[in-house]
Amino acid sequence: MVASATLDATFAALADPTRRAILARLATGDATVTELAAPFAMSQPAVSKHLRVLERAGLISRGRDAQRRPCRLVAEPLKTATDWLADYRDYWETSYQRLDALLDDLQGGGT
Repeated sequence: MVASATLDATFAALADPTRRAILARLATGDATVTELAAPFAMSQPAVSKHLRVLERAGLISRGRDAQRRPCRLVAEPLKTATDWLADYRDYWETSYQRLDALLDDLQGGGT
């Protein structure tokens, strides 16, 4: 069973569209806070707050490269969340298959 705190932190971090956009950007490669802040109409400190949430959730890490402090995507918590969601995807697929079968029976019985 996946630790509830890990899932809670991951989903809380993903709940914000700015943080999802930051993760999407980091999926293309490392970036500095300045680079991550560029597309948003918010201050660099506001972006830094979003980065702290992502870092606490384990979704990003920060390194040091001479004068730069690049942020890097850490995908493992996303895999954990995806694995957890997969159980529910299987449930809904089974439910839809049962519904399809019922609709087929109803349509076949009406003609």
